Amino acid sequence: MNSPSLTPSSVENRLAGLQYVIGNTPLLAIEYAFRGEPRIIYAKAEHYNLTGSIKDRMALHILRKAYREGRIRAGDRIVEATSGNTGIAFSAIGRALGHPVTIFMPDWMSRERVLLIRGLGAEIVPVSRQQGGFLGSIRESEELARKDSHVFLPCQFANDANVEAHEQSTGPEISLQLESQGLEPAAFVAGVGTGGTVMGVGRHLRRKNPAVRIHPLEPAESPTLTVGHKVGQHRIQGISDEFIPAIVKLDELDRTVQVSDGDAIRMAQKLAAQLGLAVGISSGANFIGAVMLQNELGPEAVVATVFSDDNKKYLSTDLFNEEPIQDGHLSPHVELTAYRAIDRVCGLCEGQNE
Repeated sequence: MNSPSLTPSSVENRLAGLQYVIGNTPLLAIEYAFRGEPRIIYAKAEHYNLTGSIKDRMALHILRKAYREGRIRAGDRIVEATSGNTGIAFSAIGRALGHPVTIFMPDWMSRERVLLIRGLGAEIVPVSRQQGGFLGSIRESEELARKDSHVFLPCQFANDANVEAHEQSTGPEISLQLESQGLEPAAFVAGVGTGGTVMGVGRHLRRKNPAVRIHPLEPAESPTLTVGHKVGQHRIQGISDEFIPAIVKLDELDRTVQVSDGDAIRMAQKLAAQLGLAVGISSGANFIGAVMLQNELGPEAVVATVFSDDNKKYLSTDLFNEEPIQDGHLSPHVELTAYRAIDRVCGLCEGQNE
């Protein structure tokens, strides 16, 4: 399924075209009540990107930068280890640029992710826990690169271009969209998979206001950031893998927020059922994390986060099963009422379900 080799000008034209379908997403003002008290949380709707996730931003930026620095050539194979969304992003964008793509992925990720990657023309290599799981996926991708000089490794967990993607796009978009409403963020929170989102958005927001709080988020059942290594199992695919990524600088961030995976699932279910916002489990976790910070900072505090992807990649997971309420869950105390979409160009547009 390899495409003919492209000329440098053809690659630049395709990269330029992809910019129109990646980034510049709406910022949603989510109106809700917490224990009866009206509040608003602001969330970037990243499921509007090309493949339905925030990872498109990083994949496009890494490939564009690699081309301009001569580290990837037309026809090279893109090889990456991923828990899903990054693999889907590199598969789609890689194929759009004419590259063969091979994805190494732990074999316990959702079936939908596997099928999407294959459907996008990429080869997928499942890696079991016995083979090393996520760390094994990284080792196998690196081994393939050592054997073949025509392999490009994005190295999302250690590549500073991952952080740059969000420092140069996601962060500025959040700033501009909030400024259009006369607002300034008091805090930003996001789950850590690679850490590119929280590091990049955080660096941009801190340049504008050094006092803004920037919080990484992890599952309470698997507190990798807090402990320093993989502990336990969790159901929030895409965050808290088996190690702390090299690009994550915890000393630049505020304390880590922990959210129960069951609470995240229930919150994602509510966002879909009550507002029609079909988002994934990590988006539910991010919303709960934002509620927790707003509880600390005050009901009027401007807290921003991201809805990282859509719910279509989770059809076979617990996201579509009934989730029991546990002690300490915040989602039962959240009643979603409406949302408004804030566009960077057009200003404020009313959500259809107001």
